[in-house]
Amino acid sequence: MKTRHKFVVATFILSLILYIDRACISAAKGDITGEFNLDDKQFGWVLSIFAIGYAIAQTPAGALSDRMGPRKILTAVVSFWSLFTALTGATFNLISLLICRFLFGIGEAGAFPGMARATFSWIPIKERGLVTGINFSASRLGGAAAMFAMPALIAWMGWRMTFVVFGLLGFVWAFVWFAWFRDEPSDHKSISPEEKDHILANRQQPSTSTTPLSANLVLGSKNMWLTMAQYFCSNFTFFFALTWLYPYVKETYGLTPEKAGFAAAIPLLGGFLGNLVSGSLVDRLFRNGNIQLSRRIPAMIGFSLAAIGLLASLHMDNVVGAVAFLTLAVFGADMTLSPSWSFCVDIGGKHAGTVSGTMNMAGNVGSVITSLAFPYLTAWFAASALVGENALFARETEPFFYLAALLNLVAIVLWMLMDPRKPLIEES
Repeated sequence: MKTRHKFVVATFILSLILYIDRACISAAKGDITGEFNLDDKQFGWVLSIFAIGYAIAQTPAGALSDRMGPRKILTAVVSFWSLFTALTGATFNLISLLICRFLFGIGEAGAFPGMARATFSWIPIKERGLVTGINFSASRLGGAAAMFAMPALIAWMGWRMTFVVFGLLGFVWAFVWFAWFRDEPSDHKSISPEEKDHILANRQQPSTSTTPLSANLVLGSKNMWLTMAQYFCSNFTFFFALTWLYPYVKETYGLTPEKAGFAAAIPLLGGFLGNLVSGSLVDRLFRNGNIQLSRRIPAMIGFSLAAIGLLASLHMDNVVGAVAFLTLAVFGADMTLSPSWSFCVDIGGKHAGTVSGTMNMAGNVGSVITSLAFPYLTAWFAASALVGENALFARETEPFFYLAALLNLVAIVLWMLMDPRKPLIEES
């Protein structure tokens, strides 16, 4: 196996662990809310506080990856968030849980910007789309695994010890990564001269400009604002699948915890496939010579499918039909990831960590709003005259789905305006 392929295996495993740790809180909702006597709005803050910490630390984490290198930064952030994954099992009330999940979110913030910066150095540009898709597909497998495994693990060892076990996985990965990885292919002892030359000749070449990447350059870029806005729309749909989908199908269709875990895992497997399909499509279109279409077409198809899936799921009167269309929605939402992160590397170059972190920060503002919008919109419409047999909305959860579908349609328009051929820093 080539050394860069081992690198992809390592980041695949990291992404898997990342989302196991992130999604397990949703599957443990019943046990945690029961023990701490929390309602859905309070649990919404538990979910959103993670996304708040994750969002605010994105740009700093990306900048640190650019400056210090992904070897050190990924080792540090994985160790940090794994500590707070384990400590989640030691929380004793709502406040301690909020503090722990906030710090957990800060730790996880450095993962994908660090991977983006490592991808810039290690992966030839023609392979970037598929590699990005593979890494994000692993995250969906991790989320699905958490939905599948958590009910059984909680029944076996309790929810507290389950978080401790998941935390230990991250420490093992961090140790292996620091021992094996090097920031530059030329510094890795096991790489062959042929592979090293291939990577160096075919990866995106760093800008020769000496202009620093200032806040004015980032915030003054039309491309940057557009990619931030469309990623907000993408995360609004996906974060529902990662957080509220499990309790939604469990309560809406009266499922047991095991059946609800299975139902909530299926859409995440759809996301797994969406990432692979999109990553392959990005690279195929790029090899045909059109970098703009290679980013734009997969994203626009994805947002279209997400809107269709969300709206169609509302008209299903059984869990099988609803889950089928929600799977289509998550498949579509995840088709947007590979073009989005490839776009960040396109316009960011050697500053890919900072640029992708800034985009991900905006995306996770969408995650924060999703975490709170679902329970608050549901409660508000349940108490209003808009829900009922002759009302505008048949169920109190429907407004959330209409809002998510609308955001997906807006994102299609945003992609029509984005141009990967315009880097933030032009060549000198």
